[in-house]
Amino acid sequence: MAKYLIDANLPYYFSLWKNNDFIHQYDLNDCSTDQEIWNYAKLNNLIIVTKDADFTNLILYKLPPPKVIHLRVGNMKIKEFHNFITSIWPEVEKLVNNHKLVNVFLDRIEGIE
Repeated sequence: MAKYLIDANLPYYFSLWKNNDFIHQYDLNDCSTDQEIWNYAKLNNLIIVTKDADFTNLILYKLPPPKVIHLRVGNMKIKEFHNFITSIWPEVEKLVNNHKLVNVFLDRIEGIE
């Protein structure tokens, strides 16, 4: 069963999230707006992984579910992005267990309760 919902602004063909723990927004035909994605994630107890600041704004004013992992790393080449996310993903998973928001920057990872 999926734990993470990957937002449309992130690559679809990405080896890290090609397993049963991840579902991509493109696989959800009925979810296109931020609110629809939010509601789907909430209903299915999924953690939203995104580069979209709108989800961070929502989680700061609401209680989970869903939780949000906000990738605040700017534009990167796909290989560089893949290597970076793969290297920090174990730490992100630990933080998201106890935080409603995890902000991922190039130089640090922050959890917000």
